[in-house]
Amino acid sequence: MPSGFQKISLELSRVTKVYPGVVALQDVDLSIAGGEIVGLIGENGAGKSTLMKVLGGAVSPDGGGIHIDGQHYSALSPAEAGRLGIAFVHQELNPFSNLDVTANVLLGREITSGPLRLLDRRAMEAKVAPILQLLGTRFGPADPVSGLSLADQQLLEIARALSMNARLVILDEPTSSLTLSETERLLSVMRQLQSRGVAVLFISHRLSEVENVADRVVCLRDGKNAGELTGQQICKDAMVRMMIGRDVQQFYEKSAHGVSTPVLSLRGVRTSTFPAASVDLDLHAGEILGVAGLVGAGRTELARAIFGVDAFSDGTIHLNGTELKSHSVPEAISAGLSLVPEDRKEQGLLLDFAIADNISLPCLNHLSRFGVVDRERETSLAQASQARLSIKTSSIFHSAAELSGGNQQKVVLAKWLATNPKVIIFDEPTRGIDVGAKAEVYHLLQALARDGVGILMISSDMEEVIGVSDRVAVMRRGHVTGILNSDELTEENILRLAVG
Repeated sequence: MPSGFQKISLELSRVTKVYPGVVALQDVDLSIAGGEIVGLIGENGAGKSTLMKVLGGAVSPDGGGIHIDGQHYSALSPAEAGRLGIAFVHQELNPFSNLDVTANVLLGREITSGPLRLLDRRAMEAKVAPILQLLGTRFGPADPVSGLSLADQQLLEIARALSMNARLVILDEPTSSLTLSETERLLSVMRQLQSRGVAVLFISHRLSEVENVADRVVCLRDGKNAGELTGQQICKDAMVRMMIGRDVQQFYEKSAHGVSTPVLSLRGVRTSTFPAASVDLDLHAGEILGVAGLVGAGRTELARAIFGVDAFSDGTIHLNGTELKSHSVPEAISAGLSLVPEDRKEQGLLLDFAIADNISLPCLNHLSRFGVVDRERETSLAQASQARLSIKTSSIFHSAAELSGGNQQKVVLAKWLATNPKVIIFDEPTRGIDVGAKAEVYHLLQALARDGVGILMISSDMEEVIGVSDRVAVMRRGHVTGILNSDELTEENILRLAVG
């Protein structure tokens, strides 16, 4: 840490924030000291994001106060929060893809030299390199951001925060795009920051990670403090009870599915990312087949190739015994294939469009007559989908951007269910959604499987893969290195196949 480093002492007291018709925060208290890791948990809509915006200076509270190092503040500005040593790593990634890693990390704080104050690239890269080494990144200071994966972009955001010599680092769902090994590395980084006197506020829906690293856990529910756990009190069951106000007897609902004929068959499929690796795989009707592996193993690339988003260089794909020949998205949809993508906001939804418009998108041909959409049928479809999936909204005509992450995921699922699919590919189905919404997604997966739908589920959450899947295919460098049956599903077996 830099010389003169002073540990932060922060306390929020009776903080209240009211929006038109909504009380986002009501008399919320939160304290954190230097060298402490505090987990902040709660369902989507509990008030976590609003509270963090108050801390980061993006939102001014309507009541209560902020005390930092004994000084009272009625509100903070973003500049003031930065000056006080508060750094925020947002869940939504916003890197400048036209710049390299160093330029992104030091944006607005560039190092210059000489009378013309030209950028000193050598000095800038020398400052960034140790931070990347601390995080164990696979990319270097001069690498272009346009080539980084979603997981690498998350690490880039964390590097930017660490470069500010922060006294409090707020991490909002930092592991949502990371694999098990990358997550372990990040948790290790959090402990290193803690040992240096930095305070860490860790927001996560992955409760096992919170249990692993937090000294104290604070829970919000409906904009209010719902409880606090310390030390040995911190466990998954206790956190779930605080979050949703009831016990979850069986978080991962899992039922046996009888083996039937394959509904999806891949033979010798080679993606453009891994042209030397071929994939043979069978998915049966009514089966949940998990796909595990490290980031970069080729899981998403395989899903996109199956659905026709990306071309594949060789092999055949059969759906219900019929070969998909044109390798296009329209052909895949017509054949009964659907893809719920990893990034729902960028690839799964039109955020500015109404919920009803999003749900009807794949079905417009069936909802139209002479090229004109029948709005009554479209509304009826959206209302039925809302009821079926319990999408929480006051109106299906509100924009999808207004929904929580869990409800946005339900809208993506609703639009594909409207096509009556035979196979659904889920790429990270519960990324960035809360524990209550996860339980609902798992329930939906099981219901679909019972109805005979074949489900291919890509997930980096090891607990999820083991808890939901009937079988698990493990990938490494474009290959399927092995397929595990239900009685073989352990973290050790999956990791052994994932790392070779």
